[in-house]
Amino acid sequence: MSFVDRVTVTVQAGDGGHGKLGWRREKFISKGGPDGGDGGHGGNVVLVASRNQDTLARFRFEKEVKAQPGQPGGSSNKHGRSGQDLLVQVPVGTIATGPEGILADLTEDGQEAVVARGGRGGFGNAHFLSSTRQAPNFAEKGEPGERRDLKLELKMIADVGLIGLPNAGKSTLLSRISNARPEIANYPFTTLVPNLGMAPVDKDIALLVADIPGLIEGAAEGKGLGHDFLRHVERTAVLLHLVDAYSNHPAADYKTIRAELAAYSPELAGRPEIVVLNKIDGLDDEIVADIAGQLQKAAGKNTPVMSISAAAGTGLRPLLYAAAKLVHEQRALAAAAAAESESALPVIKLPDNAAAWRVERLGPKTFMVTGRKIEKFAQRTEFTNDEAVQRLRDILRKMGIMHKLERDGIEAGNTIKIAGVGKLKY
Repeated sequence: MSFVDRVTVTVQAGDGGHGKLGWRREKFISKGGPDGGDGGHGGNVVLVASRNQDTLARFRFEKEVKAQPGQPGGSSNKHGRSGQDLLVQVPVGTIATGPEGILADLTEDGQEAVVARGGRGGFGNAHFLSSTRQAPNFAEKGEPGERRDLKLELKMIADVGLIGLPNAGKSTLLSRISNARPEIANYPFTTLVPNLGMAPVDKDIALLVADIPGLIEGAAEGKGLGHDFLRHVERTAVLLHLVDAYSNHPAADYKTIRAELAAYSPELAGRPEIVVLNKIDGLDDEIVADIAGQLQKAAGKNTPVMSISAAAGTGLRPLLYAAAKLVHEQRALAAAAAAESESALPVIKLPDNAAAWRVERLGPKTFMVTGRKIEKFAQRTEFTNDEAVQRLRDILRKMGIMHKLERDGIEAGNTIKIAGVGKLKY
């Protein structure tokens, strides 16, 4: 399956089932009361983060996903069956963005997020039986399920990100320390997509390692492959910065990548790293020590510099232990910072504006009413049924909307439009 890390998909939650307009009909009972059951709720669309997924490729061909609708209510007060939620698996690290902003950032395996809510089922006429309404001759329609266009973007969440110039040996290292099998060849840009592998450190510890395609000078501005893939190291805890020991200018190579990281994201540039001098097989110890010294000077005294040969397997175990130690420290610091941030911030409950509404005059004889709550009532109203329309008028009056319309000069016979739903006469 090809690697895809950005897609657009339409999600459609299930519509609510219509309430039933029904009457009890039994032998020897000439005037049975209302017995129409409620409609079932529509299913939600739920994104589920899964470690078993590593690409968004399925959405290249599946541009729309739909949850089940609710079933209509039945006679004898039988409620319709609710639609099943649609669980859509996406890779860990997927960000879902809608027109209103980020809806979900799935950073843990098994994490779920509802991105489209199913419509509520309509009430059957039995629901409206009361002492003052003995024979309600109307039922509600089900609400339509939410529908929205989502942008899905994958930003891998790995413990360790492998960075470096093309052909520095990142894919070889990943293949030696993990179960990943990336394409390996002795030419630049063999790796065209990020690769993930689980690297065991000991019986209790394993590191999730991401091999990022080779960067070049100007990657932060879109040159080479870096612009598309730098974001995949944004959320790694530790960077392993590989440098080719056979390069003519290893320290300059290191500085090139550091400059690109800083240009792309200062936060990313500040991420802990281990500088890894690779391909030391065949080199004298004195030469290796000299190059490592150059890298230490370029990286600073607080940055570890380690020498390995990924191909020969030299120095891999100490490197993994050092990386695991750094990852543990960074994850602990991040958890502590998150806990402190949550405890320090006051809990502020925003006022529920679901009941807010607005009246606008469209013309001499037409008024527009908008508002989430009243629009939902209108969606559930069968406008061809006089009793249902009268109930909607009663709701308009209870919410104070009729009073506002009357203050604005509405007259008998004028039209009241409820945004995108329907209209009625005053």
